[in-house]
Amino acid sequence: MSERNGLRYGLLGLALLILMALLALVINRPDSSPTAAPAAESTHIESLAALGDQPPSRRDLDIQTWQTAEGAKVLFVEARELPMFDLQLTFAAGSSHDDGVQGLAMLTNAMLNEGVPGKDVGAIAAGFEDLGANFGNGAFRDMAIASLRSLSAADKREPAMQLFNQVLGQPTFPEDALARIKNQLLAGFEYQKQNPGKLASLALFERLYGTHPYAHSSDGNAESIPTISREQLQAFHSKAYTANNAIIALVGDLSRSDAEALASQVSAALPKGPALPRIAQPEEPKPCLQHIEFPSNQTHLMIAQLGIDRRDPDYAALYLGNQVFGGGGFGTRLMTEVREKRGLTYGVYSGFSAMQARGPFMINLQTRAELSDGTLQLVKSMLADFINNGPTAEELNNAKRELAGSFPLSTASNAAIVGQLGSMGFYDLPLSYLEDFMRDVDALSVEQVKAAMAKHLNPDALVIVTAGPSVAQKELPPPTDNPAEQPTGVPEH
Repeated sequence: MSERNGLRYGLLGLALLILMALLALVINRPDSSPTAAPAAESTHIESLAALGDQPPSRRDLDIQTWQTAEGAKVLFVEARELPMFDLQLTFAAGSSHDDGVQGLAMLTNAMLNEGVPGKDVGAIAAGFEDLGANFGNGAFRDMAIASLRSLSAADKREPAMQLFNQVLGQPTFPEDALARIKNQLLAGFEYQKQNPGKLASLALFERLYGTHPYAHSSDGNAESIPTISREQLQAFHSKAYTANNAIIALVGDLSRSDAEALASQVSAALPKGPALPRIAQPEEPKPCLQHIEFPSNQTHLMIAQLGIDRRDPDYAALYLGNQVFGGGGFGTRLMTEVREKRGLTYGVYSGFSAMQARGPFMINLQTRAELSDGTLQLVKSMLADFINNGPTAEELNNAKRELAGSFPLSTASNAAIVGQLGSMGFYDLPLSYLEDFMRDVDALSVEQVKAAMAKHLNPDALVIVTAGPSVAQKELPPPTDNPAEQPTGVPEH
């Protein structure tokens, strides 16, 4: 550096120091003027407490419904904010309709976009991508879904719908794609053997449901998948993917006439046939405890019993009660006692999975193997206490407030709304369900929640599956605000 540049930078640094000192003096100078105006009040909410009892705003939905000529029920919400639309078809075509061929429903759904006349899976994917559209699909115990997100402009919408209708109505189930997906599934089954949580879950559903269709996994198993033929997929598609067996949900930048036209197109493209019968209710299982020996540091604990179906009138009360017990994350009784006060687990959760038939109520956690017996007894005693005594008024009010704050997220996007519409249509819920649910939750008392939990849960009727090593057991640490041994990391898988 030259002497001239060094002098220049030295003077510049000195000037900056003087400027910073002057700014500090101005900022820190007390205001001695007796007539100084008070600082303006902040318009920002500093805390949720500032909301008081005011409920958060929620998106109002004008849900319209009708039926297509082929018998499909349609639910539609016009939403002009974005130049796009979401379409979801929900079929009563889940694994509960496998009819003894485990994995048939899942494999049929997975193969929908693998080929149509004149196009293979690559051409189908490129077709949607070139239009800025997105195809989705999935199969579960109750249902199978197929979805489309597309721009609403006619030059994009019409070819996207044409391709979507081909995928739903004319899948060719090519043999090479079928072999590839089977191999992927078989590799997944091998991986499951190293996953104690998955092994425990499979055993739990078998114990809980016995011979009921919910007993087996939607994915099938290593024995069933290789035997499924292309002809079986075609037959299942013809039977289960009919318009009479479908709910069509539409949300987005569409007029009513546009929505009617789209629904009519997709309905007409589907196979013709009746709706499949509803799933029968399962029988009550016998209480049991099954242990799966597995060489791991932690033991998975899965505790369950039959819960309710989706149309049970106690749904809101049980949902709210479970938010207090173990469904609301941190602050629930289970998380407070088992994790925060004793350091026994990374996370513990409970929940009702209400389905077309009675779904499970489940408690799921994993803990150190040498503390598994004591942890299991602790959780069982906490469940019994909650069933007998219910939540406190403070716990219930906090849960109501949490739900009031989070429930608007269920309609925060078009994708979220179309999912809600599909569920409402599939489970035959009223169009006012979203408003009814929050109204019912807000009106619930401690006594009503306690009565609902006691009616539907029995601490002496639990189906329990554990997976982990058989090791000598230790006494549980006493509860404390500072547990001696905190969870060390993410649970094992």
